[in-house]
Amino acid sequence: MKTIVVYVTDTLADWELGYVLPGLAMANGMQQRFDVITAGTRTDPVRTKGGLTVVPDASLADINPEDIDLLIIPGADTWAAGHDEVLQLASDLVAAGTPVAAICGATLGLARTGLLNDRPHTSNAPDFLAQAPAYHGSQHYREAKVVAEDTVITAPATAPIDFARAIFERLEVFPAPVIEAWYGLYTTGERRYYDALVGGGQ
Repeated sequence: MKTIVVYVTDTLADWELGYVLPGLAMANGMQQRFDVITAGTRTDPVRTKGGLTVVPDASLADINPEDIDLLIIPGADTWAAGHDEVLQLASDLVAAGTPVAAICGATLGLARTGLLNDRPHTSNAPDFLAQAPAYHGSQHYREAKVVAEDTVITAPATAPIDFARAIFERLEVFPAPVIEAWYGLYTTGERRYYDALVGGGQ
């Protein structure tokens, strides 16, 4: 079973996880393959930007990095400073070849660590990342809905569907035809993609 850790913090942007988490749950409904763990700096409840209360399953300190197969870091209002523990974890995972997926404000966090200086990436805007003094990777910035580099997946706040698809592809959550049917359904709403999805991508 693959372990996916989702970082949760106050003002977490709910919508940025609104496609990836149900998709993983759908995959587990077919066959239990993914252990999704929410983790914070502590296990105290956090309040999301949408007003939901989330109680982390664990603290980051209690999770062995060697057990993690993917770290997902969503946006929040607080990424200009702090979050040192999860950013150190992200750096350690990338160094070990374990993928990290960051969206919206979390990409600013990665920029603050220097993780985006030498690899293709995207974010909300180039000047958004320029807030980070340690960021010197503007030449690698891509105007895209998602950039899935070897170990780092990045996306802007406006692309949670593309963010989810990149994660599904990296983890091989579904066969490729099923992922394409899923993506087509949620980006177009066309019945043919629904039929393909319930038919296993056929």
